[in-house]
Amino acid sequence: MDIRETHPFDLAPAEAIRLQERLRKQVKPSGDAGEVSLVAGADASYARGSDVIHAVVVVLRYPDLSVVERASAATATAFPYIPGLLTFREGPAIIEAFQQLASEPDVIFFDGQGIAHPRGLGIASHMGVLFDRPAVGVAKSLLVGTATEPGPGRGSTAPILQDGETIGMAVRTKERVKPVYVSVGHRIDLSQAVDLVLATGRGYRLPEPTRQAHLFANTVRREEGRDDRQTGLPAR
Repeated sequence: MDIRETHPFDLAPAEAIRLQERLRKQVKPSGDAGEVSLVAGADASYARGSDVIHAVVVVLRYPDLSVVERASAATATAFPYIPGLLTFREGPAIIEAFQQLASEPDVIFFDGQGIAHPRGLGIASHMGVLFDRPAVGVAKSLLVGTATEPGPGRGSTAPILQDGETIGMAVRTKERVKPVYVSVGHRIDLSQAVDLVLATGRGYRLPEPTRQAHLFANTVRREEGRDDRQTGLPAR
């Protein structure tokens, strides 16, 4: 996949915050993804205490959700674990994984936040701006804002509110299972983002793009650790 714009990630935390505030102005929090034929899910995984980030992307055909291709990358990072700045740990590996793709996904789902973020630039918005593609944040928990509990049925929703503004939606993707928290990343309306999350569900809490990415990320991390042990290399 062609990625036209990036930036340094090895910044001091204060510099990273200033960059987030600049990039936030480039986020397009609405739009129409158009005809969707390929969707992608991205995730990152790392062992506790490790500075090696394993990032993956899984591309699926839409609407049948068959897997088209998978890619992974591992990079070492010196950026500390700071909530709200995790993109600066995971971003380089995610970019490297996407650069390996032969296909061009129409919409990208990220395991994390979009604009429902302290500075309005979670990983889905950050990567969405750099990739200039429709992007959706699908998070397992709230980072900012409040939301009432959606109804118990699949498809029930409740707005995520911050200072009276709707910044996302709590979405029940499976009956009587905890909701996911959907927010716009870039170049897509919230209503379309929610519709796509529900349309890509296959009976699990997570939509299939991020579920497949999560499974693949954990597999890649475990295999990498096993390879290190088999060759006598120190765990990273």
